[in-house]
Amino acid sequence: MLQAILLDLDNTLVLFDETGFYLRYMERITPCFADLMPAEAFRDRLLRGIRGLARNDGSRPNSDHFMERFCEGLDGAREAVWERFMTFYASEYDRIPVTVKRPAGLAELLDRLEGWGLRLVVATNPLFPELAQTKRLAWADLAPERFELLTHLENMSYVKPRADYYRQICKKLDLTPEQCLMVGNDAVNDMVAGTVGMTTYLTTEAGVIDYGAVTEGRRVSRGTSHPADFSGPLSGVAEVVARLRG
Repeated sequence: MLQAILLDLDNTLVLFDETGFYLRYMERITPCFADLMPAEAFRDRLLRGIRGLARNDGSRPNSDHFMERFCEGLDGAREAVWERFMTFYASEYDRIPVTVKRPAGLAELLDRLEGWGLRLVVATNPLFPELAQTKRLAWADLAPERFELLTHLENMSYVKPRADYYRQICKKLDLTPEQCLMVGNDAVNDMVAGTVGMTTYLTTEAGVIDYGAVTEGRRVSRGTSHPADFSGPLSGVAEVVARLRG
């Protein structure tokens, strides 16, 4: 029987221009490391660290894997670099311009799911520290306390679209994949949950995704799209859950 609802964050619980925000994010964070390294070197290290997360074997948190890759050749600087990231997320991150809106019926949906006694998880790609993830959640006027689990850089050992990311969530919840419904807007990163046995729901508010990330002018493949069991606006999740609960 269905026990948990996993909800993606970006362009599922909160709608915004991800590519535009990423570009402004890079503009803001790069100067914060200017005294440590040139801008191009920082961008290369950041991308190397993020891309390297796809190869984490699950033996350590993503934060450790990221920092090892980012700090290669920077002897003794790891703690100071991490503190620099935390300082950025505590202050400058809030100044990045972003226009967001909540999907229609978000509050009503969460209230209804909670009323059914379902466990709620924010299953967002754990590429950012907890501090950043909670601030992104706040864009939708949502508090992390409302959810049993919020995935982030420090508490996960895999990233999307690794199937092991979803298996790790199940392990944390002590549930089987068949007891979970994954809700998200991304046919690559979110709907892959179906390969481990989860039921999947593809949201439509954000429109069709161009599965190529724009990174410094280069096109980067994002993986294989997976079919969804259900699809529609986020508000339609309630009807599907009611059907699954019988």
